[in-house]
Amino acid sequence: MISSAADDARLQSLYRRAQTLYERIHRTGAGNVSDVAEVHVSADGGHVVFTGSMMSSLSEAPLTRVCSIDLHSAQMRVLTSGPRTDRSPKLSPDGRDLAFLSDRHRAADFQLYLRQMSSGAVKRTMPVEGWVEYLSWSPDGRRILLGVAGYGADTASTKGAVVSELAERDLPSWMPTVSTGREAHRWRHVWIYDLASDSVRRVSGDGMNIWEAAWCGNDSVVVSASPDPGEGAWYSACLYSIRVDGNQHEKIYTPEDQLGGLSGSPGGAHLAFIEAVCSDRMLVFGELRIVDRATGSVRRIDTDGVNVSTTQWRSDKRLLLAGLRGFETVVGIYDTSSGKFEETWRSSQISSAGSYICVAGMGSTGDCVILSEGFDRSPEIGAIRDGEYRTIKSFDSGYSDEARCIAGLDRLTWEAPDALEIQGWLLRPRGDAPHATVMAVHGGPVSNWRPAWLGRPRTLPFLMLLQLGYAVFLPNPRGSSGRGQDFARRVRGDMGGADTHDLLSGVDHIVARGFADANRLGVTGISYGGFMTAWLITHSDRFKAAVPVAMVANRVSQRLTCTHTRFIDLFLEDTYNNAQGKYYGRSPIMYAHRAGTPTLNVCGALDKCTPPAEALQFHNALLEAGVRSALVTYPQEGHGVRGFPASIDYAARLAGWFVAHL
Repeated sequence: MISSAADDARLQSLYRRAQTLYERIHRTGAGNVSDVAEVHVSADGGHVVFTGSMMSSLSEAPLTRVCSIDLHSAQMRVLTSGPRTDRSPKLSPDGRDLAFLSDRHRAADFQLYLRQMSSGAVKRTMPVEGWVEYLSWSPDGRRILLGVAGYGADTASTKGAVVSELAERDLPSWMPTVSTGREAHRWRHVWIYDLASDSVRRVSGDGMNIWEAAWCGNDSVVVSASPDPGEGAWYSACLYSIRVDGNQHEKIYTPEDQLGGLSGSPGGAHLAFIEAVCSDRMLVFGELRIVDRATGSVRRIDTDGVNVSTTQWRSDKRLLLAGLRGFETVVGIYDTSSGKFEETWRSSQISSAGSYICVAGMGSTGDCVILSEGFDRSPEIGAIRDGEYRTIKSFDSGYSDEARCIAGLDRLTWEAPDALEIQGWLLRPRGDAPHATVMAVHGGPVSNWRPAWLGRPRTLPFLMLLQLGYAVFLPNPRGSSGRGQDFARRVRGDMGGADTHDLLSGVDHIVARGFADANRLGVTGISYGGFMTAWLITHSDRFKAAVPVAMVANRVSQRLTCTHTRFIDLFLEDTYNNAQGKYYGRSPIMYAHRAGTPTLNVCGALDKCTPPAEALQFHNALLEAGVRSALVTYPQEGHGVRGFPASIDYAARLAGWFVAHL
């Protein structure tokens, strides 16, 4: 077991176990694709392109390549060869060209590349001033929209919450860095690449930071933008339209909450977007809005309880949607002519990884391709036709054998003390109950647990625990996505309030049903989950071990040192200079003297969302209170542990801590 931060985990059996588990799941070094993302369907519906991940070794990040699969024969081809990272493939409307992003010329500096589908020839287009985050073809296929971040722009918490690399500068090593908050290298802009002239130009003006952009017709783009480049400014972004020729912009909509999921109809008549209570950029599940571009009217669309995360126009009148409703992942189609939403498929066994439900439409009927997975199911490409799901290709490289340790997947519902219905998942190991159980609190707080492959850095520790005979409890307390905006809004202004009792009543529920051993309970979580882990052990003595990851201990210090300033103000509904307010009252550091739970604090040295000083403060406070505590700081990690071999070390330490103390 690994019981202290001073131990070299590589010498311990659990490190070797985690290493072997990764090797078996990913078939390290075999050159096979073990994970998938970013699917896009050809216009004729015959094949898809996607980003495939291959793990060549456990000492570095997986390689990603652009791949294709024939939807009829399931034959797969790898279309790009790097080096480094190739991602975000999009086929042109006529299917002749493939656009994708690559950093093959310089690490982390993604630029636009084009591949001729007939010949396979690849060319790099003219570089932009910054690195490209995303791309999309104009409906007529003549131009490509590029979302460009400056060298030095903050990344979202879902992408690690680090500062992106600055362009190379010939400066002496002693030269200080100077921050004003509005440096040119922090801004995001929209650029347009023109195929005919092989030229690129910026179309968004100064003083407008573009968080997200999409075509609306061939001559304009719609954007979510704010007048400040700081990550906190995203929470008050508004919707604008920008004319591609002329750079004229017009405000369309000022939201009450946050924006995401932008998409414009091919002819430009309609604009779709999602408005939602959000805690993280790029993690938007909420209500569908449709803008009539001729009149400017904005309508809220009834999607039968589905919190939408994905919008994609299949024609000028039909919009493909995907999202969550309780335990279910749902796909459907909205018709602007009839004003009706039609559900075409749903499942509570499989979902889609990442910040949104990843689907790509085929035709205008609601048929689509989906990247799917489950707790006991590896990533796969599936097709939904006429409401029926069919697996096109599974990327199971050995996961199904490892996941046999999962004896039960239970969907649980219980009542919080105020009678609000709460939902969650329980993953049970083999063997007789009651089990030693680890509760994992998700991030956000506006996020959720849904069926997920346990083969990635965030979730592999759960698979290890299950193999070691521990149950894993995944609650979705108030604030979680998939239960509507009223449910999500209940956590605003009350983090560490009623949500605390949602979690504790969930633990009581699984103990009462005989699933969990009340004397062997652990708790962990990342980000908001890290905060709740620290909060719970300062307000309850029922947990025998805790592992807060990317935690918050002191809301005041976080507010003044992180990039997500506006988030904290919104979700505490307070100000940090109110000495009697929630910034103080909802900080675990103020109650650390009450704790008695052995705690392993994990943080990344590069984290700008929950800076590493948060974990340090809590660790020192626990030591002063006489509580056993260890602090693990990963020098090359940001918000959560994502890299290799750090992820192996993290999985081994987390499992080892619970083995030692449960």
